[in-house]
Amino acid sequence: MNALMEPGPNGIRPDQVKNMRMWIARIVLAIMLAMPAAAWAQTLDEAAAQAARAHNAKVLSARTVQEGNKRVHVIKLLTPDGVVMTVRIPVRDN
Repeated sequence: MNALMEPGPNGIRPDQVKNMRMWIARIVLAIMLAMPAAAWAQTLDEAAAQAARAHNAKVLSARTVQEGNKRVHVIKLLTPDGVVMTVRIPVRDN
């Protein structure tokens, strides 16, 4: 049997642990995206830094755009896997 397929002391295989970690990351991301706008950053710099931390990524670009009557921070990120993703964060109205 392959060493990666053998259960560890807790009875869980390493590939199952990796799969669980991926699901946990997805759940955390979904919770973060469902958070109200007030929980997110106000300034563009804060939003870019928060998005980079949340996704363990580097900021490629960041700008604020007007969408109808709301402003949105649009942050383009580069993940460690080389994937470019765009995060949209509503600007809080004070």
